[in-house]
Amino acid sequence: MGLTGGIGAGKSTVAKTFVERGGFHVDADKIAREVVEPGTPGLAQLVEAFGEDILVGDGSLDRAALAAKAFVDDESRSTLNSITHPLVGARTQELLEAAPDDAIVIQDIPLLVESNMAPFFHLVIIVHADPEERVRRLVELRGMPESDARARIAAQADDDQRRAVADVWLDNSGSPEALAAASGWVWERRLVPFETNVRTRTPAVVDAELLAAEPNSSTLPTRITNRLWALAGANATTIDAAARGSVHPEFVITARDADASNVLADALAPGGFVSIGDSRFGSADPGRPAAVNVRTAE
Repeated sequence: MGLTGGIGAGKSTVAKTFVERGGFHVDADKIAREVVEPGTPGLAQLVEAFGEDILVGDGSLDRAALAAKAFVDDESRSTLNSITHPLVGARTQELLEAAPDDAIVIQDIPLLVESNMAPFFHLVIIVHADPEERVRRLVELRGMPESDARARIAAQADDDQRRAVADVWLDNSGSPEALAAASGWVWERRLVPFETNVRTRTPAVVDAELLAAEPNSSTLPTRITNRLWALAGANATTIDAAARGSVHPEFVITARDADASNVLADALAPGGFVSIGDSRFGSADPGRPAAVNVRTAE
């Protein structure tokens, strides 16, 4: 599952709630720090690219000094990304492979929306708080200058962009306790049965309360289509939403050939769409009913 939200929205409270219930937490920010700790190849590469003055006295990375050099132009930013992104990706993959087979993996990624990563997750969970409230938290709780807080919020995706990819929308306009309670409800009612259904290859029993909590029904067909494309890749020639207005939308994937059709069948089940017979697949997500038909191009 992908977890994201704007800076100051309250992702850490949601992540903590999931971890307390057994979630396997993969924190992108933590990984990004780990791969450039003193003694790592990542830090050595940064020093080689940007100079010794990006270090502080104890040999650790001075992030402000690095930012001053790495974000001056596109070439410098590209150099930074070419060093850190492969390291973060490799470490993330190591952690994912270490997760137990029955784990509910929570990938905590601040820029998930901005990086167009939403289709690659079973679910995208967005934590939301009003921008002014986020500014207040950043200033009062983190000691950030207000101008910096507003600039960082403005540089991230806006609420409409987040809602367009959200499968779960957790509103953090209230207390931390209220957010934790809402997160616990999502864990028990959606994440646990979803994981069980995927692992056991069982189509979901639709949960009416989860359907009522759908954050943006108008984007649901697009979200499912994009998810199916992420699973199908080059094995599909087209993916069409056959019943866009339905509460139970149907989709038709046209496989490139018979071999591709077999590959698709193997890819759909772990991706959240399990076989219900006759080249048909049903959603394993109790909050997102859908039927998928696979046919072979003639």
